[in-house]
Amino acid sequence: MPHADYSKTLPAWLSVTAENAVVSLSRPSEVNGVQIDTLTLRSPTVREVRAADRAAGGDDEQRELVLFAELAGAAIADLEGLKVVDYNRLQAGYFRLEQDDGV
Repeated sequence: MPHADYSKTLPAWLSVTAENAVVSLSRPSEVNGVQIDTLTLRSPTVREVRAADRAAGGDDEQRELVLFAELAGAAIADLEGLKVVDYNRLQAGYFRLEQDDGV
Protein backbone atom coordinates (compact mmCIF):
# COMPACT_ATOMS: atom_id res chain seq x y z
CA MET A 1 0.00 0.00 0.00
CA PRO A 2 1.52 3.39 -0.95
CA HIS A 3 2.24 5.90 1.79
CA ALA A 4 -0.13 8.87 1.61
CA ASP A 5 1.36 12.36 1.76
CA TYR A 6 -0.73 14.49 4.12
CA SER A 7 1.75 17.36 4.34
CA LYS A 8 -0.17 19.35 1.74
CA THR A 9 -3.29 19.36 3.93
CA LEU A 10 -1.55 20.75 7.01
CA PRO A 11 -1.32 24.47 7.70
CA ALA A 12 2.20 25.93 7.78
CA TRP A 13 2.00 26.36 11.58
CA LEU A 14 1.40 22.64 12.23
CA SER A 15 3.64 19.59 12.01
CA VAL A 16 2.16 16.19 12.91
CA THR A 17 3.74 12.76 13.32
CA ALA A 18 2.36 9.59 14.89
CA GLU A 19 4.02 10.68 18.15
CA ASN A 20 3.31 14.41 18.42
CA ALA A 21 1.96 17.63 17.00
CA VAL A 22 4.17 20.71 16.95
CA VAL A 23 2.19 23.95 16.85
CA SER A 24 3.82 27.27 15.99
CA LEU A 25 2.19 30.04 18.00
CA SER A 26 1.09 33.29 16.38
CA ARG A 27 3.14 35.17 19.00
CA PRO A 28 5.51 34.12 21.78
CA SER A 29 3.82 33.10 25.00
CA GLU A 30 5.02 32.19 28.48
CA VAL A 31 4.81 28.53 29.46
CA ASN A 32 6.48 27.20 32.60
CA GLY A 33 8.19 30.56 33.07
CA VAL A 34 9.83 30.50 29.63
CA GLN A 35 8.92 32.45 26.47
CA ILE A 36 8.16 29.96 23.70
CA ASP A 37 7.01 30.20 20.10
CA THR A 38 6.03 26.52 19.63
CA LEU A 39 4.14 24.01 21.74
CA THR A 40 4.40 20.26 21.31
CA LEU A 41 1.54 17.95 22.19
CA ARG A 42 2.54 14.31 22.43
CA SER A 43 0.12 11.58 21.48
CA PRO A 44 -2.15 10.68 24.42
CA THR A 45 -2.65 7.30 26.02
CA VAL A 46 -6.06 5.91 26.93
CA ARG A 47 -5.02 6.25 30.61
CA GLU A 48 -4.38 9.99 30.16
CA VAL A 49 -7.70 10.56 28.42
CA ARG A 50 -9.55 8.69 31.17
CA ALA A 51 -7.69 10.61 33.90
CA ALA A 52 -8.62 13.92 32.25
CA ASP A 53 -12.26 12.77 32.11
CA ARG A 54 -12.21 12.03 35.85
CA ALA A 55 -10.42 15.27 36.74
CA ALA A 56 -12.89 17.40 34.78
CA GLY A 57 -16.03 16.08 36.49
CA GLY A 58 -18.15 16.29 33.33
CA ASP A 59 -16.89 19.70 32.17
CA ASP A 60 -15.74 19.19 28.55
CA GLU A 61 -13.70 22.40 28.41
CA GLN A 62 -11.88 21.51 31.62
CA ARG A 63 -11.27 17.97 30.34
CA GLU A 64 -9.60 19.39 27.25
CA LEU A 65 -7.47 21.82 29.27
CA VAL A 66 -6.37 19.09 31.68
CA LEU A 67 -5.48 16.76 28.81
CA PHE A 68 -3.66 19.41 26.75
CA ALA A 69 -1.68 20.54 29.81
CA GLU A 70 -0.59 16.95 30.45
CA LEU A 71 0.36 16.34 26.82
CA ALA A 72 2.26 19.63 26.51
CA GLY A 73 3.92 19.47 29.92
CA ALA A 74 2.42 22.87 30.71
CA ALA A 75 0.33 24.35 33.50
CA ILE A 76 -3.37 24.80 32.85
CA ALA A 77 -3.00 28.49 33.73
CA ASP A 78 -0.35 28.86 30.99
CA LEU A 79 -2.70 27.37 28.40
CA GLU A 80 -5.49 29.64 29.60
CA GLY A 81 -3.12 32.57 28.98
CA LEU A 82 -2.70 31.72 25.29
CA LYS A 83 -4.37 33.87 22.67
CA VAL A 84 -7.53 32.20 21.37
CA VAL A 85 -5.99 31.74 17.91
CA ASP A 86 -3.13 29.78 19.47
CA TYR A 87 -5.44 27.64 21.60
CA ASN A 88 -7.43 26.89 18.45
CA ARG A 89 -4.16 25.78 16.84
CA LEU A 90 -3.54 23.42 19.77
CA GLN A 91 -7.01 21.97 19.30
CA ALA A 92 -6.36 21.42 15.60
CA GLY A 93 -3.06 19.71 16.37
CA TYR A 94 -4.66 17.46 18.97
CA PHE A 95 -7.49 16.41 16.69
CA ARG A 96 -4.96 15.57 13.95
CA LEU A 97 -3.17 13.35 16.50
CA GLU A 98 -6.42 11.50 17.17
CA GLN A 99 -6.99 10.74 13.48
CA ASP A 100 -5.61 7.55 12.01
CA ASP A 101 -4.87 8.98 8.58
CA GLY A 102 -1.34 7.78 8.08
CA VAL A 103 0.60 10.75 9.47
